Amino acid sequence: MELRKELPEVFEEFAEARKNSFLAIKKIKDAGTPIVGVFCTYLPREIANAMGAAVVGLCSVSDETIPDAEKDLPRNLCPLIKSSYGFARTDKCPFFYFSDLVVGETTCDGKKKMYEMLAEFKSVHVVQLPNSQTEDGYELYRKELIRFKEVLEEKFEIKITEEAIAKEIKKRNGINRALTRLQYTMAQDPAPVMGLDIINTVYGSGFQMNTDTLEETIDAVTDKIEKEYQEGKNIGKRPRILVTGSPSGGAALKVIRAIEENGGVVVCFENCTGMKPLAEVDEENPDVYDALSRKYLSIGCSCMSPNKARMELLEKLIKDFKVDAVVDLVLQACHTYNVETAMVKKLVKDKMGIPYTVVETDYSQADVGQIQTRMAAFIEML
Repeated sequence: MELRKELPEVFEEFAEARKNSFLAIKKIKDAGTPIVGVFCTYLPREIANAMGAAVVGLCSVSDETIPDAEKDLPRNLCPLIKSSYGFARTDKCPFFYFSDLVVGETTCDGKKKMYEMLAEFKSVHVVQLPNSQTEDGYELYRKELIRFKEVLEEKFEIKITEEAIAKEIKKRNGINRALTRLQYTMAQDPAPVMGLDIINTVYGSGFQMNTDTLEETIDAVTDKIEKEYQEGKNIGKRPRILVTGSPSGGAALKVIRAIEENGGVVVCFENCTGMKPLAEVDEENPDVYDALSRKYLSIGCSCMSPNKARMELLEKLIKDFKVDAVVDLVLQACHTYNVETAMVKKLVKDKMGIPYTVVETDYSQADVGQIQTRMAAFIEML
């Protein structure tokens, strides 16, 4: 067995993807390509991609612009909302600056009100999201997706065909299969690499502008990991942690670092930067809008009530990845995820019989020492 110590070169391209995409976005804009900014995994990128638009993620994960945001927004608001608004307000994010249309979705009350303020200085369209995964909900969301398509057609003076959407569905399914395969390399014990490398790769893939070759690029990463694992390269035996909870990335990765710097390894990310949004769209469904509605609305976000899909996915992932413990990462003032901690704890501790803890944090670095101490004690207990 060879213990892996260095950052594998295979991850470097994805780790730099967000920075590189800042440089690429102006070239795309100058070439006349429409740019659509989105916030959430509930919004099907396939529809905007079908008209040839570049789709960029807008959720910001830094505290840099939060003081600017707090000039308009309350301090006791979710840091993701404040950060996103702050970057738009200050023009410090090229994605916001160059977006021809910003698309929001009604996942939480804070976001809904923020979109109203954002619309004062950006072109904004809000997709109304049902709060339950029922047949009525699927039909409502199907109509919203058609309305979204019509908004794009009117704004950009272009026709979006169902054939073009079906082509993008197939492409996105391939990308999601590749991302799933990559993350499932961590089901091996001992784990082949550190979890931070995997999540940076998955997160970075969302900023790759050329989606035509993205599936092959991700598969190449997975092929290399599997080849080196067969040659005996891995990180050695460590307690295996699953991370669930609020959307995480950027500054929130301090929790992942604390887990792994204190002897654990994050083998699975259930949240929306990980496994949560990777189910495939039914390519056999002749109604592309119904197919998209059913796939995307099935995502187990805490804004859904009831949220059975999250609990079912968590139970499956705990088994598949041979998890030793679960860490629930909750952003401050993210009320729906905070309320669900009681339900997750019941599943993890009472039903699955494994340790569980909650970490509530924001995007500042003020609590890094406290988180390090807590995660060290938690890993030691395991």
